Amino acid sequence: MKMIKGVSHITIIIADLEKTARLFCEGLGAEEVYDSKPRNFSLSREKYFILTGIWLVAMEGDQSERSYRHIAFKVEEKDIAAIGKRITGLGATIAAPRARVPGEGQSLYFYDFDNNLFELHTGGLKERLNAYQP
Repeated sequence: MKMIKGVSHITIIIADLEKTARLFCEGLGAEEVYDSKPRNFSLSREKYFILTGIWLVAMEGDQSERSYRHIAFKVEEKDIAAIGKRITGLGATIAAPRARVPGEGQSLYFYDFDNNLFELHTGGLKERLNAYQP
């Protein structure tokens, strides 16, 4: 019996909500749908965004260490360069790419201002599994 229905939301911890909101909205095309500034109900101030139907939460806090933990967004290959230019213009840092297997899709990794890692990825699970076949 499958009791899990899917992903509810993804929360990242950030230091500057306004700066991250600009990155999400202007850089990635998200829609801001909530700001707890007038009345906070959670652990700290937060904003909610919708990006391609995904509910993203940015919550104020201390995030100082970089890792490979990340959120990947599906994009068309033709759009990676333009999105990369927009997000670097907003202050995001492009990360070094990892080695790729032919057929698994292309990626652009970037860190936001709080060391959260994001990926713009052109492939999907099916392409990845096919590329990894012996």
